[in-house]
Amino acid sequence: MAAAPVTPPLRSTRTFEDRAAALGHFFSAAGDAPRFVAYDDELGCPLDNSLSVLEWTGAVGILVDDDLIHAARLSGETAAAMVERRKDNRRVFVYMGPRMDAPPADPHEGSLLYDEPGVRAYEFAQRAHALAHFIRATQGVGAVLSILSKRAPELRHVKRWLGSLLRDPDRLGSNNLLAGWFATSAAGVLFGPRGEGMPYVYEEVGSGGCGSEGE
Repeated sequence: MAAAPVTPPLRSTRTFEDRAAALGHFFSAAGDAPRFVAYDDELGCPLDNSLSVLEWTGAVGILVDDDLIHAARLSGETAAAMVERRKDNRRVFVYMGPRMDAPPADPHEGSLLYDEPGVRAYEFAQRAHALAHFIRATQGVGAVLSILSKRAPELRHVKRWLGSLLRDPDRLGSNNLLAGWFATSAAGVLFGPRGEGMPYVYEEVGSGGCGSEGE
């Protein structure tokens, strides 16, 4: 019996000349879905190598699919993240990033999880301490943070929907992420202008009709 054809995800695109209108539409579309917002929305978060970084970190076990991503920087040269995961039936928050860029953690806040060539990671009991360490390490440059939402995006959904969006050669927007929401059946991402005088681009993709959902 022949395999059933794979139905491509449904997608839609809207453009905005005005930054405020673009962000307003993004938050309206996101609803209660887990989301990211750029730390510096003038700079955004460059995603040029994001897919390869996510695949590599998953392959070597640094990130796992059910991690919740509270903060991330995916630049062309380095990557750093702060994630929430379950350990011994409790929540812990883990910072991981380039070994040379990671400052020592306050011993009253976090403990060294591993220190390997190229990667250093700390574990924290409190989200605020882990997030503060992430910002100290990265200065927020090119980073996104999970704020203004009840729950951080799950890595498996970020990988799935960014893959659907960024592998399209006919995309109108840049790869400069200003904000994104990621739910089980859909996602929406706002990109900055590709160049001077060009619009903000909001792209939405879903498996059965675009639209956010609470998680």
